[in-house]
Amino acid sequence: MTREAHRTGEADRTGEEVRRAGEEARQDGEEARQDGEEARQDGEEAPRTGEGGTGDRGIRPGREIVAGVDGSPESLAAADWAAREAEHRGLPLRLAHAWRWEPLDLPLVQDREAQERVAEEVVRAARTELTARHPEVAITSEVLPDTPVPALLGTLGEAEMLVIGSRGHGAVAGFLLGSYGQQVIAASTRPVVAVRAHDDRAAEPPTGEILVGQQGGPEDSEAVLRFAFETADARGAAIRAVRAWSLPSLYAYSPASMRLADDAGGLVPFEEKALRAALAPWRERYPHVPVTEHVELGSAGQVLLTTSGAAQLLVVGRRAKRGALGQRIGSVAHAALHLAPCPVAVVPQG
Repeated sequence: MTREAHRTGEADRTGEEVRRAGEEARQDGEEARQDGEEARQDGEEAPRTGEGGTGDRGIRPGREIVAGVDGSPESLAAADWAAREAEHRGLPLRLAHAWRWEPLDLPLVQDREAQERVAEEVVRAARTELTARHPEVAITSEVLPDTPVPALLGTLGEAEMLVIGSRGHGAVAGFLLGSYGQQVIAASTRPVVAVRAHDDRAAEPPTGEILVGQQGGPEDSEAVLRFAFETADARGAAIRAVRAWSLPSLYAYSPASMRLADDAGGLVPFEEKALRAALAPWRERYPHVPVTEHVELGSAGQVLLTTSGAAQLLVVGRRAKRGALGQRIGSVAHAALHLAPCPVAVVPQG
């Protein structure tokens, strides 16, 4: 073989090796690209997690449940109810504790750092317990440097709801369904659920109906019915929709109003027709949620309380518009919050 032929053979071998090396590099690059794409998809599908908890289902961005905690049995019961509701709805839970350094004008030793550590321990202990009991819920916590009412109202934003205990103790005396709790409910733009510590229906898995009060026309009760149906849908529960009515006073009679009642076959059929009309769009949206209609003569508060014995949650509305005397929760919500044997959700409407 000549020297020239030998060089040609070596060049051919070298070219073949370069070609094979290039092909291997191309394949390696393609595999790396595929690995990167799989990693990106895994990252998109992975559930969001919060401090002290993990989630295994998709979470709607910007939505969460907020629970106010102060270390009392009532607030811990509320936080546990909120964690179970967050699990039902596939939402994260945020625990909020209000604390602000307000030294007393007394000749006493006052340790700000020690009080701050106590406040941080309140939310840490609650988060640790709830994470152990509800590992699928993404739970975060924070200490808010403010007094209870503005602190809790400031957490709401686009929150699904705020959950509070019916009473409290300690540095925020009256929290929560004392004066602070009523102020929060009256001013909140989101539904507020009040839970008592020794309510078995708050502590155990729910089995009863979602009881909801309906009044006025479909638009008047849209918000309260939406909340009730969403809750029933998330829990797999049935709804009992209650409409209370009273005999019209002498001055309330008019030819037009009585003609409507006569056309419906009387006052009771008129009220039943009004309830069916309000429920119609929600039954269509949630066809799998069982609904029982309940129309009864009496005051709304009285009728709701007498039918709440087997309910797992009572849902009532309140007028969201500010009255001449300031924000009010209304007589029906007030009666429900203080006398109902189950957790009570108050939904702003109108």
